[in-house]
Amino acid sequence: MQATLDATLATFRDAIRQAGDSRTPLRLRGGGSKDFYGQALVGNVLDTRAYRGIVDYDPAELVITARCGTPLAEIEDVLAEHRQMLAFEAPHFATHGQASTATLGGAFAAGLSGPRRQSVGALRDFVLGAQLMDGKGEILNFGGQVMKNVAGYDVSRLLAGSLGTLGLVTEVSLKVLPVPFDDATLRFALSQADAIDQLNKWGGKPLPIAASAWHDGVLCVRLSGATAAVCAARDSLGGEVVDASHAGQLWTALREQTYPFFTPARDAGRALWRIAVPPVTRPLDLPGEQLVEWGGGQRWWLAQDDSAASADQVRAIAQAAGGHATLFRNGDKAVGVFTPLSTPLAAIHQRLKTSFDPAGIFNPQRMYSGL
Repeated sequence: MQATLDATLATFRDAIRQAGDSRTPLRLRGGGSKDFYGQALVGNVLDTRAYRGIVDYDPAELVITARCGTPLAEIEDVLAEHRQMLAFEAPHFATHGQASTATLGGAFAAGLSGPRRQSVGALRDFVLGAQLMDGKGEILNFGGQVMKNVAGYDVSRLLAGSLGTLGLVTEVSLKVLPVPFDDATLRFALSQADAIDQLNKWGGKPLPIAASAWHDGVLCVRLSGATAAVCAARDSLGGEVVDASHAGQLWTALREQTYPFFTPARDAGRALWRIAVPPVTRPLDLPGEQLVEWGGGQRWWLAQDDSAASADQVRAIAQAAGGHATLFRNGDKAVGVFTPLSTPLAAIHQRLKTSFDPAGIFNPQRMYSGL
């Protein structure tokens, strides 16, 4: 087994060095479930799925280390056996009716988090360490398997969400959390403005709110934690209790974007924007449908067209609110998937890219033009 893994790493190293020598772009790819995300898909595919397996997992330490090609579902199944979880709920984005192809490396590279991000933090917050193969084919180790080992410039967290533009992440160590003892979902009939107000009022109280979502006049709130705390919060907040099975389906559908709001983006190719704003931000003046998550901090918007005018409009509104907007799915990517960088930030990104990937071969253009 180890010999096979070593041979796989050697294959990766040879491919990277050859690509560097010839300045041939490489497209780092696991299961391909996030291919829609980001700018251009450029280069020869370097499939990471052969380098898989859990390296180390100690339930008592709440830490798991696994290789980049390990299926995300496999990691979740192993954790579930010990009533533990990846609390940031990385989405799989499996095609309807098909098994998940998502890998740990792909989830880490995308850096996306699900509904519980509101209460527990983002994927990046759970990263303890990472192993990277750089543009020279050398293995670099950052961080460790416990929080106290993380010191100075935290490169392992920098790599999370970098879409493979800095190198091939071969291993990741993540903090995991116990599955909550109890869980309940409440439903309220509220306008978007009233839902945002209510979420912010509740946010200032010691309530076990794990997630929230508003769409089409309905606010759903997920409570998670000790049974006594969940019961007390349920009695205090009121609302209609959602059947447990339906509640589970709801939060999974929101995480995987199979919830009906996302259907035009997934199935009909309409542009879907993700807007990050302060939670207290009033409803955004944008035409069409919106969905609100993360206590008001994440707003999804289905654009009516793919024009540059729509991009300018949503980015101006997000910026005025103190936030930013990302073209998450579809649309005209010529407008830039991510908010354009300021000159100083662009210079920092360029220096990082040059340091880790001097030949510029890893997923070029995936995040920003010119990188």
